[in-house]
Amino acid sequence: MHNAWNRLKMDIAKHRYLYLMALPVLAYYIIFCYLPIYGAQIAFKNFVPGLGILGSPWAGLTHFKAFFGSVYFGRILGNTLLISFYSLIFSFPMPIILALLLNEVKSKWFKSTVQTLSYLPHFISLVVVCSIIREFTASGGAINQIIRLLGGTPRTMLLVPELFRPIYIISEIWQEIGWGSIIYLAALSGIDPTYYDAAVVDGAGRWRRMWNVTLPGIMPTIVILLILRLGQVMSVGFEKIILLYSPSIYETADVISSFVYRKGLLEQGYSYSAAVGLFNSVINFVLVVTANTISRRVNETSLW
Repeated sequence: MHNAWNRLKMDIAKHRYLYLMALPVLAYYIIFCYLPIYGAQIAFKNFVPGLGILGSPWAGLTHFKAFFGSVYFGRILGNTLLISFYSLIFSFPMPIILALLLNEVKSKWFKSTVQTLSYLPHFISLVVVCSIIREFTASGGAINQIIRLLGGTPRTMLLVPELFRPIYIISEIWQEIGWGSIIYLAALSGIDPTYYDAAVVDGAGRWRRMWNVTLPGIMPTIVILLILRLGQVMSVGFEKIILLYSPSIYETADVISSFVYRKGLLEQGYSYSAAVGLFNSVINFVLVVTANTISRRVNETSLW
């Protein structure tokens, strides 16, 4: 133990500037991710702001039972899983496909242009993005103008329950495909060029080289990001949903995070919303551990 402490002190002295650079990140996670865990106990209490966390009376599993027995439980759980599933099926592979296609482009000018244009939507404010979506899908918007020209009937798409999920997924792909491809392009740059040379000698064409050399080369990166993505299955981003949904489409748009927002902040049901949020976090944790264990046993790639 003493030797380990001495090695740590020597390492800190040697790389002190790197540790200083890491301090803000460490402080961020401690302040905003770990310290709030203390407040999670209000999920088991009838929290009263005037009494504080410690002074509020215990309620046990009352709020969890109320949530599981709620008429909204099945709806919001189903919506959360469906949107996450569609996002995993359609959104997750898109940055991989874009990175693979860009890797085959020989023109540097064309490649850099496509990269720049695909990165831009990520840096647009989410409020602006949602405003654009609302304008485009309004009854007089660009999409409905095209539908009218094709002989269809225009309608406000965000008021149609069955259209919310496609709109959400398509806009997510548009917003994140370029940004998500960066890490795959970085992984592609780390593949040994001699593998491609050997494949060419063996007579492999472009598609065969992509399938047998490129994809296996970035597979560890894909697996790691997939594990992290599975850990967010129950955490569909509520900001975008809140900016797009309305009571008329709650049946397909309301998810756990938006439900927690309404119950916790709008209706001031702090303990109830904390119980729902804690349930959400536990499920995400179980999914990450399960996915990591399966990945480690199948292909020896894992987060830990």
